Amino acid sequence: MHMLYNSDSYAVVQIELPGDAVAPADATATLTRGGFEIVDKFARKEIFIEGALAESFKEGVEALIESAPSVEEFDAYLERYAGMAQQPVVMH
Repeated sequence: MHMLYNSDSYAVVQIELPGDAVAPADATATLTRGGFEIVDKFARKEIFIEGALAESFKEGVEALIESAPSVEEFDAYLERYAGMAQQPVVMH
């Protein structure tokens, strides 16, 4: 788990989980699973994205980083994904 971004409005964590071995003959080749957890701090909701949506998110972030975005620009990008959040944030 890696904290990728943390602002007053949002937090983004990358989660990578080990997958199954690709081929039994090659023990070093493994797949990874995982995705990104995006937390909207004001709405107190979070979303976990994986698969094609996570790949699209990652590509968008990489393109945005190339333009040296401000915190406001990055938060605006995250808002598009956080708008899909349904899971309430629960502290325990």
